[in-house]
Amino acid sequence: MINRLIKEQDGRNYSAKPNLSTASSQENENTIELTVPDNLAGLRLDQALAKLLPQWSRSRLQGWIEQKYVSVDGLTATCKQKVWGGESVRMLASQVENNQSHQAEAIPLRILFEDDHLIIIDKPAGLVVHPGNGNWHGTLLNALLNHAPQLSQVPRAGIVHRLDKDTTGLLVVAKTIEAQFDLVRQLQQRTVKRHYLALVLGELEKDGVVDAPIGRHPVHRTRMAVVQNGKPARTYYQVLEKFTASTLLHCSLETGRTHQIRVHLLSIGHPLAGDPVYSKVSLAPSIASTVAQLPRQALHAWQLGLTHPHSGQTMLWESPLPDDMSGLLKTIRNLSQSVSNPL
Repeated sequence: MINRLIKEQDGRNYSAKPNLSTASSQENENTIELTVPDNLAGLRLDQALAKLLPQWSRSRLQGWIEQKYVSVDGLTATCKQKVWGGESVRMLASQVENNQSHQAEAIPLRILFEDDHLIIIDKPAGLVVHPGNGNWHGTLLNALLNHAPQLSQVPRAGIVHRLDKDTTGLLVVAKTIEAQFDLVRQLQQRTVKRHYLALVLGELEKDGVVDAPIGRHPVHRTRMAVVQNGKPARTYYQVLEKFTASTLLHCSLETGRTHQIRVHLLSIGHPLAGDPVYSKVSLAPSIASTVAQLPRQALHAWQLGLTHPHSGQTMLWESPLPDDMSGLLKTIRNLSQSVSNPL
């Protein structure tokens, strides 16, 4: 199945918005330095930085400006001041990270690739990527600081994108500020290829795309949902195998919103098997007992492709299905065959 996907590499031309950040970056001890591009002229500083540094929320950037960690043309900055293009912005990255009290922890990592610029991680289920929301220790960030202490000098320890706690698979981490800026630009331009394997409930008959905005659920604020005023989001899916009451999909992302695949597939009536948040639906006893074997959402980031930020080489990594998803698929295949071929 996965071999077939490798041979049929996705030739779809993804539409890409113009790059928001044409800023140059350099590592100068513990600082981030950039130049405001002309296409952001007229914005407030906090708005411009939110576009240039999308790895941080606007509210967090506002806090750092107010704490005087940001200067413009050598002068202490304010959130409301406007930029007109060409200004030199300097942010004290070490102060930013030290405020978060991140600690190195000896947590084992499965590393598929590492050089002076990148680390490719194969993340297991149960590992939170970044501290927060009650998970202040035992995260991927803590593990990275132990594995490569120099990452304490890179914002967010080089993390540029995330996987949910119980989603398995591939993540890229930048080892330098320059590499981080380059990877953020690639994510903005939608040239980073992220491919997933997903087992959903119900029988899907054909390939498709979900193009629907995602934002906070209007009632349950810890969840995401398709909402009219949400951020644009697009997920492509391809049917790989059909089973009794479930379907195995290959999903690819054009955008990277929180819980995107989980929310989009729920929106078309096919939530992920095992999803504790988005798939609380009634199931036939046979499929319910089978899905219960997997106490997490059946989602695996199996392939990651990008341009190396230093060499410019196109690179591709793959991760086999973890044992829990592989075992669940084997059980479902056997169950489907027994239903299709009764004694």
